[in-house]
Amino acid sequence: MEKVKIAILGFGNIGTGVWKILQENKKEIMKRSNYDIEVAKILVKDISKKRDIELAKGILTDNIDDIINDDSIKIVVELVGGRDQAKEYMIRAMKAKKHIVTANKLVIANWSEELFKIAEEENVLFYYEASVAGGIPIIREITESLTANRIEQIIGIINGTTNYILSKMTIDGISFEQALKEAQEKGYAEADPTSDVDAYDAVYKLAIMASLSFGTKVNHDNIYREGIRNISAVDIEYAKKFGYTIKLLAIAKEESNKLELRVHPTLIPSSHPMANVNDAFNAILIKGNAVGELMLYGQGAGDMPTGSAVVGDIISILRNNVKPSDLLDINDVADFKEIKKSEDNESEFYIRLNVKDKAGVLGDTAAIFGNNNVSITSLTQDVVHKEHVLLAFITHKSAEKNVNNSLKKIKELENVNEIESIIRIESFN
Repeated sequence: MEKVKIAILGFGNIGTGVWKILQENKKEIMKRSNYDIEVAKILVKDISKKRDIELAKGILTDNIDDIINDDSIKIVVELVGGRDQAKEYMIRAMKAKKHIVTANKLVIANWSEELFKIAEEENVLFYYEASVAGGIPIIREITESLTANRIEQIIGIINGTTNYILSKMTIDGISFEQALKEAQEKGYAEADPTSDVDAYDAVYKLAIMASLSFGTKVNHDNIYREGIRNISAVDIEYAKKFGYTIKLLAIAKEESNKLELRVHPTLIPSSHPMANVNDAFNAILIKGNAVGELMLYGQGAGDMPTGSAVVGDIISILRNNVKPSDLLDINDVADFKEIKKSEDNESEFYIRLNVKDKAGVLGDTAAIFGNNNVSITSLTQDVVHKEHVLLAFITHKSAEKNVNNSLKKIKELENVNEIESIIRIESFN
């Protein structure tokens, strides 16, 4: 059986997972790829660092040139993460006629067109399944299994860290700060959790999926983004009262050739399967005009699930059954489809106000909503202090600009202390 040499750039959790899978499943991988895969080099920052895995002498290197200049290495697996350095390594490897596998959503979201163009020019393959949802094969689903469909919408829980935090807040009743600390202790969240809890990670992933699904270039800076830092135990409890669960959703919809792209905390019906996706798991709901709705569920992060996607891409390259241009049809995408402004979107809303316990405040508030064409479907009120009352509303589907106009007027009312929370609702209608 022919042997193929590969190199791994980075040997953290995912790199270690890739190594383990290649060793533990060696027979199955050889049978499915018709190749004996040898890890010839692994790029690390510190060769002398003590590692749990015993590696043959000479595999570790701290010099990227040892990989780029080695013509016997045919596939480079980029797992160093980050932006510029990772991009540079991939470009150099492609120009050295090496195929690329990466899990780097940040680089793909920012420079996919440039990277795929280089792959075309150098006649190498570029695979990135692990960049979006770990072990869930969403890229392959969109680019292969659903090619007979016009994809109408994608709604997903695509960040394991935030899903873990919200799950712990919902199930165990703990605060955001406590749940974040637990996530960090378990290795789900970084010491600096900004990318996850402020939803940047999910935005990069949504940009990749939307580009593939809707055949257009998507600038991730144009995607509405809102993280989970402001979600409180009070919101969790009110959501339960109304029959909802709070999740961070990435939402992509196309209607009349316009895109609706947004990532934010969302109330979803507690009866929906996605409401029961807990811990660090991911789930993605895809709606195609022919197939209807499909939901993919699985581990969206971790060394072995993500490593599984990476190794799957290595095998696909060895089978060589997909051209790089098929992964994102670079030569046949619209330059940019229009992305609707957030204020032009329509949604149901959960709104919580802190008001003075005075006669007429509810009527004044309801009148303002009505004058701005915002209809209320549910209301609850609780006295939290002898002079303060919490009012929580659920609206019918309303234009976001109408809701915003209402809240500007409500904020000016003498008896309204604060607008404490505004969360969109997705009913999956």
